[in-house]
Amino acid sequence: VGFYSTFLVADRVSVASKHPESSSQYLWESTDGHDAFYIAEDPRGNTLGRGTEITLHLKEDAEEYANPNKLRTLAKHYSEFVTHPLHLRTTSKQMVDVEDEEEEVEDKKEEASEEGEKKDEEEKAGDDEKDDDSDIEVSEGDEEEAEEKPKKQKEVVTYSWEELNTDQAIWTRSKDEITDDDYQGFWKVVNKQAMENATAWSHFDAEGNINFKSLVYLPSEIPPQLMQGNMDEYTGGLKLYVRKVLISDEFELMPRYLSFIRGVVDSDDLPLNVNRETLQESKIIKIIKKKLVRKVVEMIRKLALDSEKKAKGGDADEDETKEAEIDADGNVVEAEKKEEESDEEEEEEPNKYLEWYKKFAPSLKMGVIEDDANRGKLAKLLRFHSSKTDGEDDFVSFEQYVGRMKEWQDEIYFFAGPSEDEMEKSHFMDKFQEKDVEVLYFTDPIDEYMINSLRDFDGKKLVAITKEGIKFKDEDEDLVKRREKYYQKQFKPLTKWLNKIYGPDVMRVAISKRLGRAPAIVSSSEYGHSANMERIMRAQAFTHGSNDAMMRAMRIVEINPRHPFVHKLLDACPKEDDDVVTDDTKDAAMMLYDMALLSGGFPIADSAGYSERMTRVLKTMLDVDSLSLDDEVDPPEEEDEPDEPDLEGMDGINMDDFNLDDLNLDEDDI
Repeated sequence: VGFYSTFLVADRVSVASKHPESSSQYLWESTDGHDAFYIAEDPRGNTLGRGTEITLHLKEDAEEYANPNKLRTLAKHYSEFVTHPLHLRTTSKQMVDVEDEEEEVEDKKEEASEEGEKKDEEEKAGDDEKDDDSDIEVSEGDEEEAEEKPKKQKEVVTYSWEELNTDQAIWTRSKDEITDDDYQGFWKVVNKQAMENATAWSHFDAEGNINFKSLVYLPSEIPPQLMQGNMDEYTGGLKLYVRKVLISDEFELMPRYLSFIRGVVDSDDLPLNVNRETLQESKIIKIIKKKLVRKVVEMIRKLALDSEKKAKGGDADEDETKEAEIDADGNVVEAEKKEEESDEEEEEEPNKYLEWYKKFAPSLKMGVIEDDANRGKLAKLLRFHSSKTDGEDDFVSFEQYVGRMKEWQDEIYFFAGPSEDEMEKSHFMDKFQEKDVEVLYFTDPIDEYMINSLRDFDGKKLVAITKEGIKFKDEDEDLVKRREKYYQKQFKPLTKWLNKIYGPDVMRVAISKRLGRAPAIVSSSEYGHSANMERIMRAQAFTHGSNDAMMRAMRIVEINPRHPFVHKLLDACPKEDDDVVTDDTKDAAMMLYDMALLSGGFPIADSAGYSERMTRVLKTMLDVDSLSLDDEVDPPEEEDEPDEPDLEGMDGINMDDFNLDDLNLDEDDI
């Protein structure tokens, strides 16, 4: 690494140098990187005047480095922001017009005989107009022929110097000197594929044991790899510079969940001649990475706060300093009326953070899973739809949810499912809608994994409403216990029988304390998979060696003790083990289980049995005596008829619309 890297592409390197105060120019030369080198006065003499010239004599297999395009690519990639200008000599060829030598001789002859022609014109002045006109016409024709005569061209080779590092390293300048347009312009330099402006940026100098400058950007569009979910194939967007020289653009300076961040990091504390593997394990890199993550999280937090303030119409502190206004009659103008008028005049600005969050929410949730140190900060940046939000752009944060919880409520309720429409209509929501308790909707697949890492927020436990053990502390605890004891005793024969016929598919049958409209529902164990998690796990394309028991949630059938279906089953179920149960009662019990599975978000496990039960139900409803099929019909043979013409596409054409009388069929006219 360093100067001797030149021998990777050259078998001989020559360095000519001339000191301003020396009269001689010297030449240093080495071959194949040997430890021996030669120094002597340059036989070419003083060709430099001052300075240094390095000449690489390329190897046969390295001649591509003499290609201007290759040199331009290397210089722009590694030395794009170097302070000293880099110039590349380019060669171009172009065709230029040249004058014919014979034409030049004729022009001189014409100039010499100009006086004689003037005399001849005076002598011919007495001739008739016809001759004069013909002479004039001939002379004009000659001039046109001379103008139309093509000019000769020749190829000219020109040399020019192209400056390669014209982009400025704006991260080295003071933030007060840089405009927003400058930042957005540099964003297009950092991200060559950017079509839109950056959402936000952070420009800072980190000082301490390790000093470095950085400028990081928050993109407004999702990178294609993230859009397809290929996290492992997506490389980071931060470039590491040492004194403005690019060391690498493949360093993992950001954790995986922030891999979409683009920008530059420039440190004077890192050595230039160090390989990538050594630098990746460097303690300096770990410190830089830690500070960068903290700055990026703070940038996102600031974007969220600023966006919410703008969406609300400015800072709340401004109201305290406003002076009361008086109209012409001496009455005080109400502030609310004035605000309403101003709100009508100004269009409401969209929440910039929410627009960005809709695209990058899964990345932040991945950070909650993987980044223990910043989990609390990232949790405050999350936004969700809930049972009390209205519209696509209406979100609620954990902090806002906690702020409007019921007085008796000490838990954060959430519902994880495939879509908000299904969750709103789910029977799990009955009790919460009745008590006007807000429930957060988790619709991203990563939400299920995130909850395993985020157990609580601000001391409030996160509880899934699809699991057992939901309690409402606004109810009389003693009354709830007495009811539970009464229902368990009353429905003991039914729960015992249902546990027997449902078998190992369910963990147990329990009396529900939260169902309203539904006769039954299947919930999950408090510490097991939910129905939504089971669905996600079964959808994994590259799962190897997993079995059904690992994916299956521990299902609990909750029956509604107030529903008439349940009371009918209680009357029909066997009170003793040897009691006979009709097939209709068994079918009713299994259909109740099928309904409970679907209501709980689970698929029907025994589809064949479900189909048979539904067939028996339809047979009874339609009053069908037998399911035997009718004999096949044997229709009589028919005479062959010609196929009808295919008039497809001719629909809608009315021949009466065409006036055939106006059609000219005369052969001469045709």
